[in-house]
Amino acid sequence: MTEVDAVTVFVAALLTALATGLGALPLLFARASGRALGIANALASGVMLGASVSLTLEAVDRSGSRAALGVASGVAFIFVASRLLHAPHREFELGSLRGDDAVKALLIVAVMTVHSVAEGIGVGAAFGGGKTLGILIAVAIAVHNIPEGLAISLVLVPRGTSVHSAAGWSIFSSLPQPLLAVPAFLFVDAFEGVLPAALGFAAGAMAWMVARELLPDAVRQAPVRVVAATAIGSFAAMLAFQAILL
Repeated sequence: MTEVDAVTVFVAALLTALATGLGALPLLFARASGRALGIANALASGVMLGASVSLTLEAVDRSGSRAALGVASGVAFIFVASRLLHAPHREFELGSLRGDDAVKALLIVAVMTVHSVAEGIGVGAAFGGGKTLGILIAVAIAVHNIPEGLAISLVLVPRGTSVHSAAGWSIFSSLPQPLLAVPAFLFVDAFEGVLPAALGFAAGAMAWMVARELLPDAVRQAPVRVVAATAIGSFAAMLAFQAILL
């Protein structure tokens, strides 16, 4: 087995996090409008649902009971957070965003940050199996992070966030990857036991975010047929993309 050290694991996981920022680049050429916002929400919904399905299948493959607990916890977490942030007496702010736009921005960043916890553990655990496996998984996650950064940017940019800031928030959401990869590498057995619940939590949180926040907004801003076609298309593309990678 090729020797691996903690510095190698950290650098590899840091590069996967930085790759998330690349997802914002296509938004440099987009123009915002009410219909465009609806389509953007539908695109983000499909990407997130595709990721949720893959996460759930991977979690169940490791432990069905822990996966179910994680999914339920993820749904509960986003439900409670959404209710608190949408409280009528609360005017929430996030950078240049205000009110409902700021709430959705915070929720999407929070959901993707939680998702990155599982990915960070996955990178560290993979390096525990050797350098070749670790690099392979790190590259796959880095490429996989680009459409996740796009999903974040599709929610932030049409609501008034700059592309530069959206890229920064995308990278921020992936910081758990380098922070957790090293502990997961050093204590691989302990973190392997947590991984099914972490994967399930991320899947449940993303699915609830899509159902409760993004799709309802999309159908208010664009024709239902356009929203459905866009969401289904991006969902299928995300599943195919992940199947090719992994």
